[in-house]
Amino acid sequence: MVTISPNNKINLLGLDKKALQDFFVSIGEKPYRAEQVLKWIHFNGVTDFNLMTNISKDLRQKLTDTAEITLPQILWEKAATDGTYKFLLRLYDGNCIETVFIPEKTRGTLCISSQVGCILNCDFCSTGKQGFNRNLTTAEIISQLWIAVRKLSKLNDIHDHAVTNVVMMGMGEPLLNFDNVVPALNLMLDDHAYGLSKRRVTVSTAGVVPMMYQLREQTDVALAVSLHAPNDELRNKIVPLNKKYPLKELMAVCREYFKDDNRRSITMEYVMLAGVNDTPEHAKQLIKILNGVRAKMNLIPFNPFPHTDYKRSDTETILRFRDILMKAGLNTTIRRTRGDDIDAACGQLVGQVKDRTRRNERYLRTNQQKVIGESR
Repeated sequence: MVTISPNNKINLLGLDKKALQDFFVSIGEKPYRAEQVLKWIHFNGVTDFNLMTNISKDLRQKLTDTAEITLPQILWEKAATDGTYKFLLRLYDGNCIETVFIPEKTRGTLCISSQVGCILNCDFCSTGKQGFNRNLTTAEIISQLWIAVRKLSKLNDIHDHAVTNVVMMGMGEPLLNFDNVVPALNLMLDDHAYGLSKRRVTVSTAGVVPMMYQLREQTDVALAVSLHAPNDELRNKIVPLNKKYPLKELMAVCREYFKDDNRRSITMEYVMLAGVNDTPEHAKQLIKILNGVRAKMNLIPFNPFPHTDYKRSDTETILRFRDILMKAGLNTTIRRTRGDDIDAACGQLVGQVKDRTRRNERYLRTNQQKVIGESR
């Protein structure tokens, strides 16, 4: 989706190759200019048209008159003790989003946000409790990768491999911002931009079933599903979207998703909540609903946040849960908690959201009343 700035210029940062080709045709230029400018912006990190030396002076002036390359402001950046690195980015309207880089021995994963806040309000997620303001533009989504690539390249003590993987697992539900997310995915995969492998770019969804079918048709990136419960009654409570798209519908699209490629599977994310979804019976129910789905399980120890009633399952419980799944033939891993000392762990990203839903206000008021009641 094209972003027009207050000074009536198009932000080229958010245009994938097809959109950039259309833009050049619209200003009377040849479509091949798109690949040149795409490489300057994303591969080389150039934001000044006058530095784009393989295009004519006249075209550079035309671009200066009609377009711009605008990025969010980095409010702060901070490293955790384990090397995880977090950026807080201020958008043009004063909202702020968070982006997290997770370094590992053989790869570096960037966790990117797709919305300001999140509209879904999952019960165990700090991001959801903060409320929702709006969808991010394509430029705001891809700018997180643009900024991380440039900043991290200067921090060799943090990570030598820079960004090799991207996960759309930051603030927001990506499939409820479909029209802006897909062009950003195109840029991530484009060899003239970031050239990432389709297997190294992952979209995570809570289960927006109709858009999962569309995503399958429009792009070939990896898929993760935020499952978190093995039955509708429990999932309705902790993932409210399940009331609209229950597990029967969700599992149906999951069975179809990679049916033409036996080498690929869906990552099922499952936050381990003590006494809520972590019993052996829950594990057995999970095995049953995943019958026929090519899936790998990712068990995520819950990351606490202020005012939540949920607690993390203990290590023994998580290991027992994993063993039951693996005995049934489900490939299962336990995610290592990263960056929790800077609130960069899964479910902890909050940014600074001008909440249109007033959800955060109600959430804090409810918890204040609870604390007062308990103190009496």
